[in-house]
Amino acid sequence: MTVGIAKISFFLPGVMSLKAKRKIVKSLVEKSKHRFNVSVAEVADQDVYQRATIAIAVVGNNGREMNSLLDRVIDFMESLGLAEIMDQEIELISM
Repeated sequence: MTVGIAKISFFLPGVMSLKAKRKIVKSLVEKSKHRFNVSVAEVADQDVYQRATIAIAVVGNNGREMNSLLDRVIDFMESLGLAEIMDQEIELISM
């Protein structure tokens, strides 16, 4: 069994309130969950207006497929045009 985790840091230009930030983060999280059937959550920077850190988690047997899936989710989030990716990490853990 392999667990795949991705952590993405976003810059949210023009966001001046936590309410505006929550709207963008919720959109990124919900659209990714429904399109790819993965677990997605905001994991850091909850009180910072123009920055968001989102994590994605998947479980499976084939590490290569999971790495590809995480890459596709990240590309999808970027293609939405809601936020700019500042940093990303992908880690696969074999159990």
